[in-house]
Amino acid sequence: MRGCACRPLRPVGADPRGARPGQGPAQDRCPGRRRTANTPNQAAAGQDAAGQPSAAATHGRKIAAQPLAPAPQASQLTVPGEAAFESARSLAAAAGSIAELRAALDGFTGCNLRHSAKSLVFADGNPDADIMFIGEAPDREEDIQGAPFVGRPGQLLDRMLAAIGLNRDTVYVTTMIPWRPPGNRTPAAHEIELCRPFIERHVALAAPKIVVMLGNVASRSLLGTKEGILSVRGTWMDYKANDSTIPALPTLHPGYLLKYPAQKQLAWMDLLSLQARIEQLKAG
Repeated sequence: MRGCACRPLRPVGADPRGARPGQGPAQDRCPGRRRTANTPNQAAAGQDAAGQPSAAATHGRKIAAQPLAPAPQASQLTVPGEAAFESARSLAAAAGSIAELRAALDGFTGCNLRHSAKSLVFADGNPDADIMFIGEAPDREEDIQGAPFVGRPGQLLDRMLAAIGLNRDTVYVTTMIPWRPPGNRTPAAHEIELCRPFIERHVALAAPKIVVMLGNVASRSLLGTKEGILSVRGTWMDYKANDSTIPALPTLHPGYLLKYPAQKQLAWMDLLSLQARIEQLKAG
């Protein structure tokens, strides 16, 4: 058998351990055969020489499970084919009532969000009301209960409505996206476009006299603006619904106000503007 190429030749009669008389054993000069002993710290930590848990340390106990991979971000999702977008448009257009529109959403399988969400979150309040509020997407609590604005943001919205004499019986509330995005992430562009035909048809069927857009997603998607909500909030704009034009007011989402309470002053100004417009409607 051929030995290691770096093993030194031993003179005849030399100590088989490679040591000279009066010296201890010579160190092995072959890096490939060198053994590394556990350090005292590694032994105390139950690790082997490579820093991994030793067999003795792991015997009789479970190894901690590795953390799960994070959910994919919107930019990592696969965009559905054109057939899914065409299906959304045809299903929405065929709905002749709000009940039929909900049934169409129940049967629509082209959006990836419905496969991870627990519930379809459609609407709440009075569908015959003059004022319609459109939020962004359901959060965890709304996904569990299957209704929009039922968690902490919903509680804040109810207080905001009460401050100007409104409640769930006098307004209609829905969301731009009817399924909760995983981890409450911002909906992807293709998810917004898949849901657009349904929310546009929803507004057309409800036929409100005023539409209030809550947050960036609803404002940018339905009003066609590229400006952020802090730039457009409080500014009355026109929303086109079929052949009619509906006054629309973009304002801050209640969820945003919970994170940044100092901005409630801006939201209050918007609510007063909404109240004034309602009074104008009542005056005829």
